[in-house]
Amino acid sequence: MPADGGSPVPGDEAGQGLSTGEAATSANAHGGDVPVVVHVAGAVQAPGVYELDSGSRVNDAVTAAGGLRDDADTSAINLAAPASDGSQIYIPVQGEAPLSSAGGAEAANGTTDTFPGTERGTDAAGLVNINAASAEELQTLPKVGPVLAASIISWREQYGGFSSVDELDQVSGIGPATLEALRPLVTV
Repeated sequence: MPADGGSPVPGDEAGQGLSTGEAATSANAHGGDVPVVVHVAGAVQAPGVYELDSGSRVNDAVTAAGGLRDDADTSAINLAAPASDGSQIYIPVQGEAPLSSAGGAEAANGTTDTFPGTERGTDAAGLVNINAASAEELQTLPKVGPVLAASIISWREQYGGFSSVDELDQVSGIGPATLEALRPLVTV
């Protein structure tokens, strides 16, 4: 059971950390907004997938994951940033190289997919995370334009994300040659 006292969300039979935060439970019982589901990773007590109330912040997600570990690097975290549905919230450990951010002003307020403590679409090695990247980030890849980026995002939303890079071949418009061109540039 998660540290926040939430209950498992349907579909998490394996108990992989999927839980309902107290705020989400309270809001839904009173006809609240659609919940936000986020993946909290890195230097937290209980990494996993959590369901939060719409309008939740990164801090709410960290709390649902049991709080920060002692080795968490809080200097690069924007705990006040909004948590967005389907995002990964990554909390770096002390001494970890910061993730690159292509977001400029957006990165400063914690709303890009590449800034520590919020969602990320690019990892520290510069690989594009196909489970978190925005359409714009996907379009930085060779052979990926607006239509193919939309197809990748549609596939991951329909099937709950990619479990391996090889699953890209199931996306309409990606054949063997495109998959081979993307393979060294992407991650899950």
